[in-house]
Amino acid sequence: MAIGVIGGSGLYGMKELKIKKTKKLKTPFGNPSDDYVFGELNGKELIFLPRHGRGHRILPSELNFRANIYGFKMLGVKKILSVSAVGSLKEEIEPGHIVFPDQFIDRTFARTSTFFGNGVVAHVSFADPVCKHLIGITSAAAKRAGAVTHVGGTYVNMEGPQFSTRAESRMYRSWGASVIGMTNLNEAKLAREAELCYVTIALSTDYDCWYEGHEEVSTAAILEIIHKNVEMSQKIIKEAVAKIDDDADCPAGCNHMLAHTIMTDPKKIPPKTKLALKPIIGKYLNPKKQ
Repeated sequence: MAIGVIGGSGLYGMKELKIKKTKKLKTPFGNPSDDYVFGELNGKELIFLPRHGRGHRILPSELNFRANIYGFKMLGVKKILSVSAVGSLKEEIEPGHIVFPDQFIDRTFARTSTFFGNGVVAHVSFADPVCKHLIGITSAAAKRAGAVTHVGGTYVNMEGPQFSTRAESRMYRSWGASVIGMTNLNEAKLAREAELCYVTIALSTDYDCWYEGHEEVSTAAILEIIHKNVEMSQKIIKEAVAKIDDDADCPAGCNHMLAHTIMTDPKKIPPKTKLALKPIIGKYLNPKKQ
């Protein structure tokens, strides 16, 4: 099995990584953001996906989250490390710090974040939206890599592509949120439905626009911080994958989250839907009744 990594293309630019091949996939939900990149790092198999496509050409609202996660499922991935830039909503989370959020608030409105529908209903638990086991491994890896690390906290997922107004930013702070971004909640929801372990490695790039003593967020400032921290992100991945058992079931139970969640009688699920979701729900359907 391989470990999945979602993030910028710079993540697979590390010297120790041996790139083996790329693979284009088609899924029942359309095309993923780009080709999947297969590599080997210190004896571990990794599969990378550039979230916004190579060249960063896909808006957050345009991302085909279902195809991206389904593609990892097709490839046999069980665990996903998701690396992304975020704005800080707390003074102690400075630009350049690494955050491992364990909660989300959904402020999106233009996205599909479920594999279900089209004749099948399921309600998966999302109380604890990321894998506790992976948070432990990756946050420890970040500390070993020398990053200033914050474990836990709430990620506000906004729609974008515009950044927040000052009023919105202050409101999110009043909620006690830690960081704000545009992508990870949707990935986490679909990874949960696909029974994949998922963790967000969030790189703080700015103070959003709430902090009056600092310049308001700009793309140029964010890119400067991101470029400075690509090397740190690579170090964290190298440290983390060394400790991840890519083939083992998750101690936190991520690999069995759909058990007892499918509400629809298998006899009533349309054959087309049943086929499309076979990698996800196939093990829960009685083959004799399909």
